[in-house]
Amino acid sequence: MIAAVLVRFAYLAVSQVFAALWLLRMTDREKDVEILALRHQLAVLHRQLGDQRPRWRPEDRVLLAALLVPVARATLRRLRLLVSPDTVLRWHRHLISAAMPA
Repeated sequence: MIAAVLVRFAYLAVSQVFAALWLLRMTDREKDVEILALRHQLAVLHRQLGDQRPRWRPEDRVLLAALLVPVARATLRRLRLLVSPDTVLRWHRHLISAAMPA
């Protein structure tokens, strides 16, 4: 189980590295357009989900927590996320506690 999660996380991490490299080639205008498109897609998803909550895989939680932990809590609250900032921080605390030896 843990090995499968680690493999999927490694795949997600590598794909995010390539995505970051792709961002280097984009102009600021292209990035702004992509951000607006992604925000609109999130708004549509929020509208369609209603009171339902999306299902997150463990590797998705780890990646999102790792990406967002350096961001200040006040900034996290302004971001359009599918989860609350407190949830992201809880995921990060869980990640850290799992990584710490007993």
